[in-house]
Formats: sequence, structure tokens, C-alpha cells
Amino acid sequence: MVKVITTSPGFGKHGRVPDAIAQEGWDLVRCDDTTKTDGGVSEQIADADILVVGLVPVSAETLVGANNLKAVIKHGVGVDNIDIPACTAQNMPVCNTPAANADAVAELAMGFMYAMARFIPQGHVCVTSGQWQRRVGTQLGGKTLGIVGLGNIGKRLAKLAIGVGMSVVATDPYADQAFASEHGVEILPLDDLLATADYVSLHVFGGKENAALINSATLAKMKPGAKLINLARGEVVDLDAIVTALDGGQLGGVAIDAYVTEPPDSSHPVFQHANAIFTPHSGADTKEAVENVGLMVVQDIATILKGEMPTRCLNAKDLT
Repeated sequence: MVKVITTSPGFGKHGRVPDAIAQEGWDLVRCDDTTKTDGGVSEQIADADILVVGLVPVSAETLVGANNLKAVIKHGVGVDNIDIPACTAQNMPVCNTPAANADAVAELAMGFMYAMARFIPQGHVCVTSGQWQRRVGTQLGGKTLGIVGLGNIGKRLAKLAIGVGMSVVATDPYADQAFASEHGVEILPLDDLLATADYVSLHVFGGKENAALINSATLAKMKPGAKLINLARGEVVDLDAIVTALDGGQLGGVAIDAYVTEPPDSSHPVFQHANAIFTPHSGADTKEAVENVGLMVVQDIATILKGEMPTRCLNAKDLT
């Protein structure tokens, strides 16, 4: 019996994925004990064949005693919580599921923009509290969206924004120039993008390279009153700087889906701000996206168990 352990709450629960797992005859064990930092992985890792990762970190210590483990697979895209060199040192493939949830994340970014433009959360609270205070918002058409990270999600978002009449600028060190040219997306340095955009949406990886990418200095370079969306990783934005920019009017609004610690410390003043919107890291949480991601994971597990290398392996060139 093949033993697959998972720290991802959604893996194996939606769409055709449960049937696919049942058909393969795998033993799926959930490591979701919130009282333990690793969810209980250490108790199951010794005889596990595959580890499917959610948001729980995978370090060299996680892999101690993983005598049968054949691969680590991210149930999602971002792998900043996986120590890839540690996996490589044990000749273990690391895979993820690029583009499977891109539509879901891009659609939530559009939802955030509409919510901030038309004061939807504030309007909801106004009506349900027995008040009647109409606020004049703005339309998205004619505004400029700045996309930081023109990858799979950024490209989906660009096309959606163009569809409602927005102009799109983007920054990315490896920008797809052909895509940009085809869709009229202008590639700019980050500082120029910040000075130009009415909305800035972040779609970059986390980690040290992008830690506090949005800070007091970069916020000061933004167009006054512009709005910020973070659907990337929590460490990409400095929440203290966000509060200062909101209080001073430099930032017109913020919508955040990812946090350094999850769940976050809700006592931070940003969570009480009237012009801030929050969701619980649910950018990829649609039935369609979860099914797409799950099926890609199942495909890669099947490939690995056949002794073959998945095309989505991130460290293939370093394995022996």
C-alpha cells in the first residue's frame, strides 16, 4: 500500500480528486493537527511514500527518518516553505502545480479592486448596522493597474483588467515580452510602476529576496491615494508601513490575503483600519482551482511511483 501524507486541508476532498486517489488505492493520511507545528508529519514520515505540502514548512528536520519518502509535492504554487536544497540532498524530487490556480487568484484580485473602488465592505456594514450613507466610488475602466510579477497569475489578471477597460503596466525581471506586446502591457521598473498605477497588485514569490518589498520608501513612491493588493506572501509587505501610509492618505486602500503568521495577530492596527480588506489566504480557494491542483498532484504522484520524473519537478537537474 502506497502511503501519501498531506498537510494540505484541501487535497483529496474536491471534484474528481477523491475518486482518482481511491482508484489508485493509496492510503491518504492527513497531518492537520493544529496543536503541532508540523501538523503531525513527524509521526507519519517514517513509512510515508509521498508528502503533499500545504502551508506547513518542510525543513531538513522534517525529513529526518523519511526512509521511504520518494517526493515532496506542493499542493499549490509557492514553494518558499519547502527547503528544496534539503530535499535535493536526499535525492528527492520537489514538484508544484504552476498555473492550476491562476484564474482563481486573478479573479480575487479583480474582486478586491471592485470592493475598494465601490466601498463594498463599508457599504455592507453600513446597511446591516441600520445606517444609510451612500459613498461615491470610482470605476475601474480608465484606471491603471500595476502588476508586480507577470507570471501565470499576473498574465491572467492583466487580461481580466484589460477586459474592463484598464491600462496595465507590469514589472518583472523575466517579463514575457511577447505577451506584453500582444496585450499592450507596458513593462516598467518598479519605481515607475508605483508612480503610475492607481492599483498595484503583488504576485511575486516570498522569501528573503522579496521581504518588505513594499515598505515606507516604496509606499512613498506610489501615486497618492493608490490602492494595494497583496495576494503573494505576507512578508512581501511591511504592515507597519501600510498603516502609516493609510493614516496619511498616501495609500487609499489595501486588500490582503497572505500573512507572515497564519492566522495573523489581529491586534495589529492594520486590522482595525476602515480602508483595509482581508481574506484568510483564500486566493486559490475555488472548487475549480482546488480540483485542478489536486489532479496535477495525483498525476505527479503516479508518475513518480512509476519511477519517472514529472515535468513539473523543480530540482530535476540537481538529482542523480
